[in-house]
Amino acid sequence: MKIVYIGTYPPRECGIGTFTMNLYKSMVTNNETTDNKVEGFIVAMNDHEQTYDYPEEVKLVIRQEHQRDYLEAVKFINLSGADICVLEHEFGIYGGQNGIYILPLLHRLEIPLIVTLHTIVKSPSYTEKAVLQELCKMAHKVVVMSHKAIEFLTGIYNVDKDKIVYIEHGVPDIQFNHEMSKKEFKLENRKLFLTFGILSRNKGIETVIKALPKVIEKYPDVLYMVLGKTHPNVVRHSGEEYRNFLQRMVKSLKLDSHVVFINEFINQKELFKYLSASDIYITPYLNEAQITSGTLSYAVGVGSAVVSTPYWHAAELLSGGIGRLFNFNDSEELSKIFMDLLDNPEVLKDLRKKAFDYGKTITWPKSGGKYNDLAAQIIKDNPKVFVKKETIIDPLVMPPFSLDHIKRLTDDTGIIQHAKFGIPNLKEGYCLDDNARALLMVLMAYKQLKDETAINLAPIYLSYINYMQNKDGTFRNFLSFNRNFLDEVGSEDSFGRAIWALGYLLGNAPNDAYYQTGKVVFFDASQNFEKLQSIRGIANTILGISYYLKSNPSDESMKGILKNLAEKLIRHFEENSIENWKWFEALFAYDNGILPLSLLHSAEILQDEKITQIAIESMDFLTSVTFKEDYLSIVGNEKWYKKDGERSVFAQQPLDALAMVLMYHQAFHLTKDKEYINKLFSCFMWFLGENDLRMSLFDFETKGCCDGFERYGVNRNQGAESSLAYLISHLTVLQAFEEFEKIDILV
Repeated sequence: MKIVYIGTYPPRECGIGTFTMNLYKSMVTNNETTDNKVEGFIVAMNDHEQTYDYPEEVKLVIRQEHQRDYLEAVKFINLSGADICVLEHEFGIYGGQNGIYILPLLHRLEIPLIVTLHTIVKSPSYTEKAVLQELCKMAHKVVVMSHKAIEFLTGIYNVDKDKIVYIEHGVPDIQFNHEMSKKEFKLENRKLFLTFGILSRNKGIETVIKALPKVIEKYPDVLYMVLGKTHPNVVRHSGEEYRNFLQRMVKSLKLDSHVVFINEFINQKELFKYLSASDIYITPYLNEAQITSGTLSYAVGVGSAVVSTPYWHAAELLSGGIGRLFNFNDSEELSKIFMDLLDNPEVLKDLRKKAFDYGKTITWPKSGGKYNDLAAQIIKDNPKVFVKKETIIDPLVMPPFSLDHIKRLTDDTGIIQHAKFGIPNLKEGYCLDDNARALLMVLMAYKQLKDETAINLAPIYLSYINYMQNKDGTFRNFLSFNRNFLDEVGSEDSFGRAIWALGYLLGNAPNDAYYQTGKVVFFDASQNFEKLQSIRGIANTILGISYYLKSNPSDESMKGILKNLAEKLIRHFEENSIENWKWFEALFAYDNGILPLSLLHSAEILQDEKITQIAIESMDFLTSVTFKEDYLSIVGNEKWYKKDGERSVFAQQPLDALAMVLMYHQAFHLTKDKEYINKLFSCFMWFLGENDLRMSLFDFETKGCCDGFERYGVNRNQGAESSLAYLISHLTVLQAFEEFEKIDILV
């Protein structure tokens, strides 16, 4: 059995790294409960451009904030011959927002996955919850180290209880004599109180310092040792502010000879000597939110008399008389416990014995054996990991269609273009682009679902389009919240989107009043159709004309305009296209799928073989660029993608996913090729997490859609463009599903 471990690793000074090292050594050297030899290697996480002199078992390093490293790592793992992967998860050690960069790596794993969770947040942020749920979904088993963690996973994160495995935090099988250890540190005449670990504000060291004066009055030989470096992130942002604060407190309470700070990250052997030398070990954390504490497990394991605040792990581990608990921030109560234990040496001795006896049951060889048994069972069960199955549109995996967020963004003027998270950002006002998309979406919703909310919203958006039209048929785009025009003439893109919505209205009008209004605005604008120069403005206009002509096929004049606009796009294609670049420009920019889509619609109306050929050819090239391993990987807007350049992964936006959904739907409509339906549904699933970050952009609480994802993770703002792109895509999938059934392709 060959195991790959992903996590931090010594000599990086990190508690997770120590855990990973102990787990690795206990599993690869512990073969008592497995039938075959266990071997493995480490993929180590580096932080903030630091480098480390790793031991030989570290075969690969991932730089925390370099997403490409994660993708290179998974290629290495899949070709390494490893049978199973064990991931140590803590939000802070992986890159991106809340460690989101680890998800694309795990999604590409071709071997089973065990995830050990070191932190489980009781009140997670949206992204924390989404990341942890996705981790648990991909894992074959999730290992936790407390029963409280199981409660959180099942109750807060909806993880199947059968997937969760409880394995205690291991403790090194190292023993030192209490008296000999004291003598080695020249502490045989002192009563040693000890706190060990990375220093930060939430450790509550000040609570212990405040408790000492009363104790020292009776026991002047007490020495409180704070052993450990300040957390590197704290040093990076605040320096040694907390340590300095503690040292000033020590000085003000005249405790200089009773408190010592050792600013070191010591090795495991030395740590156990200090633990063995201690008379009382204290973890005085300030709140309950710690699901696992390695230092607490170590202290119990070595047989220390432990006194702790009742954070989750301590409350659970110290039950049954293994240790003593005191209330958060309660120095008075802590003083009384210290006095009671020092006054009663037999009680102190009994605490140490109970801790020692329990510690013998959780040594690393025992915990490693449990991990080995778990890994061997998973491999024996031969779980399906990387099954490429045929994509079929399944409406049951889609969230219910809802206009809740659109209603939230819409007032009596139009739809607000931007949002702060799920709340309309009134400062940004309105734009023609979004009101045109909104009109298109509600018309589709009414046609397909007979949604009364949709038909009630339609006149608001149509009225906005009408209001923004100039006398010469062009349109303004932006309107402030107090209804002041912000431009004289909008972009050709916004013009084209208005024509698209109006053309769809003329072909699918719910009543004559809307039809007549739309007709006037559409034909007032038509004098500008052939003046367009922007290829996306042309493409959007082509869509509007095509929808109009489907219900008015005898309008030869408009058909001529359509042909002229299509030929403009074809000229762009011919001027830029070479053997390995079949595209309309020398780069991929934004809303790329709209270009082949418009030619596919033109081909349906004009029945022109050349237009059809270029539409298919450009669509195939776009597919080759954006489809990776059966999911959509949109060309990001961060840098765009220039011919012979490097494509950008970040700033992927829902507008591009929408264009791809529409493009494949029209391709299926023309060709009846089932593969386009597969592609269409894959593009829709981009919204629901089948993307480069493995994160859903649809917000199941607000019913809105996030504005895409950046280097740091998901952009949680839910503006009109993104939410409308999702809803139009949703409706297109439902339409494709109906068409699929009619031609009896779905079994």
